[in-house]
Amino acid sequence: MKIDLHTHSAVSDGTDTPADLIRAAVGAGLDVVALTDHDTGAGLAEAAATAAELGIEFMPGVEMSTKYAGHSVHLLGYGADLTQPELAAELVRVRSGRTGRLQPVLAKLRELGVPVSEAEVLAQVGESPSVGRPHIADALVAAGHVADRREAFDRFLHDGGPAHVARYATSVEDGIRLLLAAGGVPVLAHPWGRGTREVLSVDVLRELTRVGLAGIEVEHQDHPGDLRRELRGIAAKLDLLPTGSSDYHGTGKVDHDLGCNTTDRGVYAEIAARIG
Repeated sequence: MKIDLHTHSAVSDGTDTPADLIRAAVGAGLDVVALTDHDTGAGLAEAAATAAELGIEFMPGVEMSTKYAGHSVHLLGYGADLTQPELAAELVRVRSGRTGRLQPVLAKLRELGVPVSEAEVLAQVGESPSVGRPHIADALVAAGHVADRREAFDRFLHDGGPAHVARYATSVEDGIRLLLAAGGVPVLAHPWGRGTREVLSVDVLRELTRVGLAGIEVEHQDHPGDLRRELRGIAAKLDLLPTGSSDYHGTGKVDHDLGCNTTDRGVYAEIAARIG
């Protein structure tokens, strides 16, 4: 059974429509796929309908933008009711924070000699309800300033980078509580990728487990083999569910093909059992 629990559509920063993502998942031989767009569930109904039509099992999800000690932390939530008032209001607040920093970022890019206009960025947004850094990165690519999203982030847009502007994000503790209250299962996405190993230490993971964290994403392209082995040991020690996924973004992220990392059948069954 081939299970991929972290993907993105054009409703956030992927490039496939939700329906096309499901079709691609079927073509990749997946048996189960989760859609986890950033801070929105706007694509879930379309994805679920296509999955039912094509006979692939679908897990609804979301990837919340949270923070810990001032650092960005991504929190996956499976099966949560995203219309639950407190959670829905927080997701709106997060999306508004993302859109609100567009002009300050564009101003910094102009100062750095790589200007793009708001119109150029909005042309990259597609179905997304908010404007994120990946859309700015895509505008930089289209303008010929960089070769791809990765270069845009490495040179300009990464946390603390020359064009980075901080925005509102939920605390990871509150994100866990909100997802649990909405019947969801909270799992940390790529916890030791992108320079967050020092932030999410074993002691921090232990404390988040006490708050209600259910799992950590172990098998991920941002985790080399040694980190995966260490994280799997930590998951066992803290009784956290170890998941695996592609973090697929269509053509928006290279080397993240559907099914390149997968979740164990038993882990998936436990996640499904805890929803509600």
